[in-house]
Amino acid sequence: MPYDYRPYPYIAPPGLTAPEPRHRVVIVGAGPIGLAMALDLANYDVPSVILDDNDVVSVGSRAICWSKRSLEILDRLGVGAKVVEKGVTWKVGRTFHREAEVFNFDLLPEEGHKMPAFVNLQQYYVEEYLIEAVQANDLIDVRFKNTVTNVVQSADCAVVEIETPDGSYTLEADYLIACDGAKSPIRGMMGLDFKGELFEERFLIADIEMQADFPSERRFWFEPTFHPGQSALLHKQPDDIYRIDLQLGWDADPEEERKPENVIPRIEKVVGHRDFKLDWVSVYTFQCRRLERFVHDRVIFVGDSAHIVSPFGARGGNGGLQDVDALGWRLAAVLEQRAPPAILGDYDTERVHGAEENIMNSSRATKFMTPADGVEHLLRDQVLALAGKAPFARAWVNSGRLSVPCVYPSDGADDPALPRAARPGAVAPDAPWDNGWLLDALGGRAVVLAIGCEISEVSGAQVVSPPISQFVRERYLGDARSAVYLIRPDQVVAARWPYVDPASIDRAVAAMWRQ
Repeated sequence: MPYDYRPYPYIAPPGLTAPEPRHRVVIVGAGPIGLAMALDLANYDVPSVILDDNDVVSVGSRAICWSKRSLEILDRLGVGAKVVEKGVTWKVGRTFHREAEVFNFDLLPEEGHKMPAFVNLQQYYVEEYLIEAVQANDLIDVRFKNTVTNVVQSADCAVVEIETPDGSYTLEADYLIACDGAKSPIRGMMGLDFKGELFEERFLIADIEMQADFPSERRFWFEPTFHPGQSALLHKQPDDIYRIDLQLGWDADPEEERKPENVIPRIEKVVGHRDFKLDWVSVYTFQCRRLERFVHDRVIFVGDSAHIVSPFGARGGNGGLQDVDALGWRLAAVLEQRAPPAILGDYDTERVHGAEENIMNSSRATKFMTPADGVEHLLRDQVLALAGKAPFARAWVNSGRLSVPCVYPSDGADDPALPRAARPGAVAPDAPWDNGWLLDALGGRAVVLAIGCEISEVSGAQVVSPPISQFVRERYLGDARSAVYLIRPDQVVAARWPYVDPASIDRAVAAMWRQ
């Protein structure tokens, strides 16, 4: 393998020799979501302990497609530039039926954004960069080879039992955040289960190392000649690694299909030669499921421990980072007694909404890619045939709607005459500003964005007044002469007005904090 999997050191925790003081937050899982969670909390001066039963980054590329929104979040956590520099940037996707290109799309046709539409980068690199940032942060204590064996809640804390190579110990935490993946042991310990749909379909993932000149774009095939009757996907990654997904069918034996002697002939048909090396192989089953609730008193579920979707559309890791984004500022406010615990219910409401949207899109894509015999299959084939001739039919073709941040339900003040892209519940659009970027001035605190008007001071929020550039006008003003936006610490629009009195802003700030 081209990646050097180096174990991180195990250090005997202090709890083995003496009881530790109660921690503010314990995070279970040192994958990208748990690591990002700790960094986000640290940005709000909240210390945390990360517990992980392993001591290396994830084996295999796993999540590779990081969306524009995820890159913006990672940028706020201090690793966005590294991810973009190392990764393969792309924005064009091409969809084929057999050998004919049905259509293509551009995910970010407009200029004026700091981050690209998508970057392909193996999950192990993202974890490596996040671990480096975590280990450099004095507020974060990451403990490898620390396996959680039990969780019990009391009225004011979670009690965690942990096993290490040197014995067992116990921690107390004001809150425990479960970032321990799709097979979440924490979920099992609490007797919680997913609801949703398990699809009777299997796909093969193969990462191969080869020298090739495939462009940096997404390629998806329905019924290609090299894999008749099924579907296939190709993505380019750094280090001359290519990701190939091949539909196998429900009757496929996962153990047999992942054997090199069975994988290599399939890959040869895709790339047309034998000059490649297998880097990683896996077989997966489609699932679109979630917990009914993500907040369970002192235990909060984030990422795959809370929801799982099929990988087409890149909604797994990206959805998990949006969970982190929605939780960090709220939990910090609760711990600092600036907001009541009820504000955590807003995290639950918003991210259940986000998970439902991801599950809906993922389920629709799965059913289009793997139609049942009969009418469903006939309809899919007719749509593909029509899409090659009629542009209006291309919107019906579904090879995985790619991840974009959902717009949260919001009762914040709104004026529909202002641009729709910046409505309450949506992520504030980026724009060039003063040799930098507008989003760099947002995030980590509440901001009142005063455009074309003067706001002197607001209690509980910082006032920012960008100049009215072309991009700011298009994305925030439209035909209005002025506008005022209240932006949450996670860069989501909370409320907006074309003009407003200070008392209305104060009420909106108080509502955002549940005061």
